[in-house]
Amino acid sequence: MDLRVPELAEGVKGGTLVNILVKEGDTVRKGQDVLEIETEKAMAAVPSPGDGVVEKILVQPGTEVQVGQVIFTIKEGQARPQQAAPQPEEKKPEPETAGAAPKPGGPPVAPPSVRNLARLLNLDLSKVRGTERGGRISLEDVQRYVAGLEKRTARPAADLPDFSKFGPVRTEPLSALRKKIAERMAISWTTVPHVTQFDEIDVAKPMALAKKHGFTLTVLILKALARLLKRHAIFNASIDETAGRVIYKDYVHIGIAVDTPQGLIVPVLRDVDKKDLAEIAKELAALAERTRRRKVGLDELQGSSFTVSNQGGIGGGHFTPIVNTPDAAILGIGRAAERPVVRDKKVTVRPMLPVTLSYDHRLIDGADAARFMKALVEEIEDFKIK
Repeated sequence: MDLRVPELAEGVKGGTLVNILVKEGDTVRKGQDVLEIETEKAMAAVPSPGDGVVEKILVQPGTEVQVGQVIFTIKEGQARPQQAAPQPEEKKPEPETAGAAPKPGGPPVAPPSVRNLARLLNLDLSKVRGTERGGRISLEDVQRYVAGLEKRTARPAADLPDFSKFGPVRTEPLSALRKKIAERMAISWTTVPHVTQFDEIDVAKPMALAKKHGFTLTVLILKALARLLKRHAIFNASIDETAGRVIYKDYVHIGIAVDTPQGLIVPVLRDVDKKDLAEIAKELAALAERTRRRKVGLDELQGSSFTVSNQGGIGGGHFTPIVNTPDAAILGIGRAAERPVVRDKKVTVRPMLPVTLSYDHRLIDGADAARFMKALVEEIEDFKIK
């Protein structure tokens, strides 16, 4: 029986083999965690597919591995010899079929977003191999092609100077997570026309309310957002350029950007509109803790309909967050600080919270964003526990 890298999550094709939890000769039981793989989204534990003895380890920790790759073999009894990997063998031809290039001479098949990007890059799409069904070209295909083109055309040592000439240096490889962050940010920034709007919120009343009930201000903001997203549905939607439609989501799943030593990870707090403040506070704390410890499940990193990036715990004011595509918008939250403001024609000092809304201008107009921000300010400044 072969232990293969399973399909870890939708869209995840592999990762870095971080740790093998057993050694040759060890007895393993079905369901026992035997591997740890760092994907672009999280650290994933891989269980044994059956009972037996570890026979031969074929791959060492630190190696990049792909879905379906054999990591080690397990010696088992004669009861289930037919389970020794025939199914993965049958599935091998599928990627070739899905990724088949278009017929020679035929026009490249690609959605409008990909064609727009190709025009911006002055790129001939007929030279790009599409990996989706029927040879359709995706944004990731274009990115891979451009990355490969840059590698082929780059002159040795021309991009960066030899920094060691100026003083001591050290290098370290990019983690799978950091590579994926770079890839996703590049795709979002180059394919989504960003617009960003800024505002400030007087949080004197909501801060007092949060303190009275034992919550953080973030919990109140998440609840306020959930209420608004039900009323301003376009901010809880996604654009599907391939099909020429807008996808409105009847659920409110908010992605929460969490700072970890390995990089930014965005777990998803689900059904925020259906939860009370106590439930939001409890689930938010647990989700953030699991994320920092890299124990968050891969299913918890998918399905956001809106994203929040809160830097208030670190410091700073306004910043311009990048849309977490395919979400339509992201809210950036800075640190509340006392500022002089005018109230009733008098200057007074109030705790003002800087907020920033970045959004996909293909889907959301500036007037929509202005109304959303105005409603957000009012909802938070006069927050009511319902």
